Amino acid sequence: MKRTTLKYMFLYLALTSTTLSCSDKLDLSAPDQLTSTNFWRNAADAEAGLASAYSQLESSTDVWEFSEIKFPVEAYREDICVIGSDAMNYQTWVELYNFTYTNGNSQFSRYWDINYTGISFTNQVIEKVGLINMDVAYRNQIIAEAKFLRAYYHMKLLLNWEKIVLRDEYITSESQLNKALSTRTEVWDFIVKDLEEAVGSLVPKHTEANVGRATKGAAYAYLGYCYLTRAYEETSQRSEMLDKAEKAFRNVTGYSLEKNFLSMFDGTNKNSKESVFELQFTDNTANGASYRTAIHKWIATGELGGWDEITPSNMLLAEFKKEGRVATTGHYDSRLYHTLFCEDPYFNDANNPRVYGYTYDAVFENGSGRMSFRKYLPATLVDLNKSRTAVNLPLMRYADVLLLLAETLNEQGKPADAVPLINEVRKRADMPNLPTGMNAAEVRSRIEHERILEFALENTRFYDLRRWGKAKEALHAIGRNNFDPTKHNFYPIPLLEIKSNDKVN
Repeated sequence: MKRTTLKYMFLYLALTSTTLSCSDKLDLSAPDQLTSTNFWRNAADAEAGLASAYSQLESSTDVWEFSEIKFPVEAYREDICVIGSDAMNYQTWVELYNFTYTNGNSQFSRYWDINYTGISFTNQVIEKVGLINMDVAYRNQIIAEAKFLRAYYHMKLLLNWEKIVLRDEYITSESQLNKALSTRTEVWDFIVKDLEEAVGSLVPKHTEANVGRATKGAAYAYLGYCYLTRAYEETSQRSEMLDKAEKAFRNVTGYSLEKNFLSMFDGTNKNSKESVFELQFTDNTANGASYRTAIHKWIATGELGGWDEITPSNMLLAEFKKEGRVATTGHYDSRLYHTLFCEDPYFNDANNPRVYGYTYDAVFENGSGRMSFRKYLPATLVDLNKSRTAVNLPLMRYADVLLLLAETLNEQGKPADAVPLINEVRKRADMPNLPTGMNAAEVRSRIEHERILEFALENTRFYDLRRWGKAKEALHAIGRNNFDPTKHNFYPIPLLEIKSNDKVN
């Protein structure tokens, strides 16, 4: 399967329009047309079906939903950001930011539906591809990728809802739509099983034509993440979960950190040596189609030609400056300058204007304190001014594996083993090594600090805070006092699911 098989993907999307979360209609197709029954004939059909399963990742094939569903749902409840001025015009976004939403909120309802549509596509691939007469090894690989994706979609849902409907079969009748919510343990077990079964048939690395597809490393990384998350949720099995997390993370091999942090987010270094799993975008494919988004307009402030939907919080800036100007460059942590565009001598050097040929004062009003994120903004001013961008979105980086492994080791009572992993990430940011002899509490605090700086705007922060039991503390500290963990740790089951599924109340 290559990224050039878009025409097959959209054909498949058309013939598999039955979803499993809210649709109560079944397709009625003419007998001489392709259907989900007669579509699955050969390896090309298997590849096209798998392409459809990938198409639902993070709403990546919808230019608007990618930014307007994913980021409000995932980022607005984090303490590293502030809702932008234009976003205040959209009630459902404001509800997410202010924690005043109800189960009818259209943003997370669509998020729910998108992931279940992806699950529907994966279930059909898993069910149908096994019946196709094709190369056995490649057939097993396609099924393994579908299982990886099914696990990923379920994981995204379980990270945002306390309970979800576990969907493990392709729906062909209305009666199958009615299914009760599963416990978190049941769903975690299912996700882990899919990932463990997928690992055996996934390849370590894809060819350039197939880059972006799931690999062994990606499966092991998410397997470790699942086990680490469960260690905090299932305390009676904490030791076992941590041991399994460590084992999975140590199986993520063949990756290393990129020296140029910003290059992974500005389109100049796609699928870098640090990339474990990455969302693919492109200006042009062989058949003339394109995958692009408007994420740069959504993220950039008005001064940079953006729509001003999200801006960095003062808390994030303070965290970047927390250790002072101790980097080997003489500046603050280098990630500050790759993540934010803010008032600082680094950005006001008239002899070396670092952002699109401008200094900070040339873009923002002097003394205003205005800031913009730099992540996901294309490298050149020409591309920034375009209505669409093909900048990729890293979903799992090796830096995340290192810091998650460090957290796992520290929680196992091995802080000394965790510190070298943290130092490896800090070295890339031109920061000095941590002091030796720190205890587990001190190392835990350092990990929390590093994760803020490393993954700002990668939408991991809220899940981190909830895992550590610190969401209320962090959000209230910046004045977002509406947050109540008993109500807002997870989203409510969408009203559309309640209305369409008789077994969900």
